[in-house]
Amino acid sequence: MPLPVGLQTILLLIASNVFMTFAWYGHLKFAHSKPWVVAALLSWGIALFEYLLQVPANRIGYGTFSLAQLKIIQEVITLSVFVPFALFYAGQPFKLDFVWAGLCLVGAVYFMFRS
Repeated sequence: MPLPVGLQTILLLIASNVFMTFAWYGHLKFAHSKPWVVAALLSWGIALFEYLLQVPANRIGYGTFSLAQLKIIQEVITLSVFVPFALFYAGQPFKLDFVWAGLCLVGAVYFMFRS
C-alpha cells in the first residue's frame, strides 16, 4: 500500500532538510581548519542530494498542498531539524528563543491551513 501523498511529501522534505542543514551549516564546525572554497565545494555536493529529494517532494505535494502550505511545511521542518542540529552537532546552548520561534510557526501553520 503506497504512502499518502502528504506523508510522502513530508518525509522527503525532512530528508531533504537534513542534507540542507549540513550543506549550509555543517562546515562551520571546521571553519578555521579548511579554506572556504573546500567548504563551498563540499556544500554544493551535499546540496545536490538535498535537491534530489526536495524537488520531487514539492512536485508530489503540490496539488494536495498549496504553494504557501508547502512553504510553511518546509519552515516547520527546517526549525525541527535545525534545533537538534544546533544543539547536538554544533554544540550550541538551548535557548528559549527556539521555543518562541516554534510557537510563531504554529501560528503560521494555523493561518496557512485554515479554511
